[in-house]
Amino acid sequence: MNTKVGIPLGFAGRPQGAMNTAPKGAMVVFNTNAHPELAQLVTSRLGIQPGLCSVFLQDNKETHVQLRESVRGKDVFVIGTGTKNVNNSIMEVLIMTYCAKTSCARRVVGVIPYLPYSKQSQMRKRGSIVSKLLAQMMCKSGLDHVITMDLHHKEIQGFFDVPVDNLRASPFILQYIQENIPDYRNAVIVARNPGAAKRATSFAERLRLALAVIHGEQKIAESDVVDGRHSPPTVSPYRVTGTGLETVPLLTPKEKPPINVVGDVGGRIAIIVDDMIDDVESFVTAAEILKERGAYKIYAMATHGLLSSDAPKKLEESAIDEVVVTNTVPHELQKLQCNKIQTIDISIILSEAIRRIHFGESMSYLFRNIASED
Repeated sequence: MNTKVGIPLGFAGRPQGAMNTAPKGAMVVFNTNAHPELAQLVTSRLGIQPGLCSVFLQDNKETHVQLRESVRGKDVFVIGTGTKNVNNSIMEVLIMTYCAKTSCARRVVGVIPYLPYSKQSQMRKRGSIVSKLLAQMMCKSGLDHVITMDLHHKEIQGFFDVPVDNLRASPFILQYIQENIPDYRNAVIVARNPGAAKRATSFAERLRLALAVIHGEQKIAESDVVDGRHSPPTVSPYRVTGTGLETVPLLTPKEKPPINVVGDVGGRIAIIVDDMIDDVESFVTAAEILKERGAYKIYAMATHGLLSSDAPKKLEESAIDEVVVTNTVPHELQKLQCNKIQTIDISIILSEAIRRIHFGESMSYLFRNIASED
């Protein structure tokens, strides 16, 4: 059962039905095949119909896009997001953007609630920063502006050569906690690892609740995986003694502490918060630890519910009582496999962002009281 939650207090006192619409012919909203349900919600809030276009895979697996209405001199908004077929979703956004730009659109804005490859935004040994590559591809395709939500790392905005509005879902999640969790005053906000402590602290301070942090990891961190880079170099008979690597001090190897919970969760509701739920193994492990420490009910909340692979099955069998995510990515199939998943609708903030950009209004209201940790 979906739970529709609007952003608290509305936008500058404007009722939902009183939202201004663009002058006829001045704005067109197209959507890819990634999340048509979200696009329908956004356009209905704007009081317009989705733009006419055809997007499909040809027999040779090439993506074909054709706009079926004029975009000359108009503001074009392309709604796409990361889905299970992430590479197809990316190509649809790129080709649709390029198609609108070459059709003389005045401005093309990408509305990408979940930016794909955002977890690959840091250098990993012999890897690459893929999110920077994707950002440059989007800019080269013709995007003039990007609207996204809760980037995995906020520094990703710097990879783009165009303005990026990184919206937040925290007001929706906070409102859900206050309205749908009985006795939430007896809850404790939990960070499943020290890296999520800043976000959890922000939630705890806004709700006036206690904070707990799970310290220690069971799985091997990616940085500790042996890939040969730490192998000793081949000793050359021509190397000069005393000027080689034996003079470079080495760091002591890390020893991971056993898993422990810093904070009291006994007899309380535990609410685990994060920016996304993809591989749920760490969430399941955290829930088991919290259950052992006395938490009587456990929630897992995040902005992006990717829920890859067999995540729904693992969640259904876990100690987690409820999983709450927003509709930045489609997960209707996962909800059929797991009855614990609840959805928060964030289309109202996307539609308001589109409206403000089209009319040249300030976006600052959408970031009111938003801290850097949110």
